[in-house]
Amino acid sequence: MEFTVLTLFPEFLDAFFTNGVIGRAIQGKIIRGKAVNIRDFSTDRHNTVDDRPYGGGSGMVMKPEPLEAAIESARKHAPKARVVCLSPQGEPYTQAKACELAGLDEGLIFICGRYEGIDERVYSRLVDEEISMGDFVMTGGEVAAMAIIDSVSRMIPGVLGSQESSLSDSFTNLRLEHAQYTRPEVYRNMAVPGVLLSGNHENIRQWRKRSALERTFMKRPDLFEIQAPDAEEKKILKQWRTEIKELING
Repeated sequence: MEFTVLTLFPEFLDAFFTNGVIGRAIQGKIIRGKAVNIRDFSTDRHNTVDDRPYGGGSGMVMKPEPLEAAIESARKHAPKARVVCLSPQGEPYTQAKACELAGLDEGLIFICGRYEGIDERVYSRLVDEEISMGDFVMTGGEVAAMAIIDSVSRMIPGVLGSQESSLSDSFTNLRLEHAQYTRPEVYRNMAVPGVLLSGNHENIRQWRKRSALERTFMKRPDLFEIQAPDAEEKKILKQWRTEIKELING
């Protein structure tokens, strides 16, 4: 998988592509990542990449010529790559979208917008899709690009030390991840749940299922509207109901 980020601030991506999990994956040639400076494709001596919007209004708009040239240059290296514009007007980003993008063999080209946005004539002709990180506005798309690259890379075999790590992540099965514990066994008079020390893999699996269900129920109940409880979760919910009744009745 190759990630290409078109930006006015390529230095923002330098540390991201050379450190941590992403840096190791690039060094191991599992993924490829590079930042392309859109200013390099400007044709005037001032390296102009923006101009005032037609019709008036505040702010500036990214000019079409240098941006289109940057996109075409990136496509020479990855002709079938999907061009993604990072915009608050796009489709809300989810774990499901991360899984979808991770399955692409052609690669991804990200446009990091700045100012008031990009010229519509570039968007309508060259952008395959828009993605939003949520209902808020940032000064540019660089942070969003890094977030997507990070989440997509986790789904690619070999990037993480254990592929099970990505399979148990929150939202992978539309449930939040179960509670986690590590050493010491007792911390501030709080002990690790005994089942996690038992070595009984089935009991541990059941405990984690219940823990994930509890967290989802308390923090993100809206996820049950997207995916109804499965048979095992329904059994756990019935157990809860019994336990609550016993607690109420003393």
